[in-house]
Amino acid sequence: MDAEPVPLVLLQSLELKSVRRGRAKPMSGVMKRMGMIFRAKANKALDRAEDPRETLDYSYQKQLELLQKVRRGVADVATSRKRLELQLNQLQSQSSKLEDQGRKALALGREDLAREALSRRAALQQQVTDLETQHATLQGEEEKLTLAAQRLQAKVDAFRTRKETIKATYTAAQAQTRIGEAFSGISEEMGDVGLAIQRAEDKTAQMQARAGAIDELLASGALDDPTGSTKDDIQAELDRLSGGTDVELELQRMKAELAGGTSAAQQAIEGGTGQGQAQPQSQQQETPRFDKQ
Repeated sequence: MDAEPVPLVLLQSLELKSVRRGRAKPMSGVMKRMGMIFRAKANKALDRAEDPRETLDYSYQKQLELLQKVRRGVADVATSRKRLELQLNQLQSQSSKLEDQGRKALALGREDLAREALSRRAALQQQVTDLETQHATLQGEEEKLTLAAQRLQAKVDAFRTRKETIKATYTAAQAQTRIGEAFSGISEEMGDVGLAIQRAEDKTAQMQARAGAIDELLASGALDDPTGSTKDDIQAELDRLSGGTDVELELQRMKAELAGGTSAAQQAIEGGTGQGQAQPQSQQQETPRFDKQ
């Protein structure tokens, strides 16, 4: 006896128990596969929609924006350096002024005022030292950014040249491909035209075959012509025989013409070779004929 089939409800319950126990994960594989298919479809659609020329233009635009940011950074650093230079000039002016005041105080016998002026000058000198350190740091950063901007400018210029070359090559290849597809008939537009021409030719051949079949049926008498313009089979056979006789007669006439032309040519050749002898004989024959008259 054959084994009884397992009920579907029992199979579903067993699968559910296996999932709950962590032994099986039926949906994880399906989801992974669906995700892979979706990514593959999306990648293909993006690849079809992507235009290399537009991508190159976008990359060039981003490089120009980056170059502009670097230049703006160079300008900001240069501005900060200039501010430090102005502050240094002011502090140096104040330091020189305090030094002059200390000298005048000593000249007037005011040592206390001279000491105060020198103390203030020492504090200003410490600020000048700090500002000079910052100025040197900013100047180094400015030089680095300027060099980086110059290098980036050179790279951007080289990329622009290469971009235009690639765009021109791609445009030429695209045009050549379209021309080749148009000549070969595999393009979408020319493919539709080719199919239309093929359908027209097929319909024309079908109509010609149908017209020829109808003519044959009318000529054989299988179909009746209500206008009476079609000949019956006996008359058609007689016309065919008479047409063949006319052809034979024309052929015999052409053969006779060719034969006559050949004999006349031979007589002309023979007459040319024996002209010196034939002429006296003709004169001898003509003389008695004139005597009889």
